[in-house]
Amino acid sequence: MTDRIDLGLKDANAGCACCAAPSNIEASTPVAAPVSEDVLVTGMTCSHCVSSVSEELSALDGVASVTVDLNTGGSSRVTIRSAAPVDPAAVKAAVEEAGYSLATSQA
Repeated sequence: MTDRIDLGLKDANAGCACCAAPSNIEASTPVAAPVSEDVLVTGMTCSHCVSSVSEELSALDGVASVTVDLNTGGSSRVTIRSAAPVDPAAVKAAVEEAGYSLATSQA
């Protein structure tokens, strides 16, 4: 059995650099929650369509991921996850660049 060595770290201010809390900590800035936005895209019929739209949208600044719920008989739901809201005009342009269009709302 080994003997323990007392390092004299009895108070909270006498810790090593790896585990002692720095005394000059400012209030941390909260990290913004990721943004998730759904758009409806028309004309997609296969996995190649999904790949094309996903590739174009993923290239937009700030986009972390893109998922597609393919609906071959109508509008497919595309979910865009990003750190901040993505410009709707950029989303429209990316979808059109892939060869498809955003569905118009009936509301």
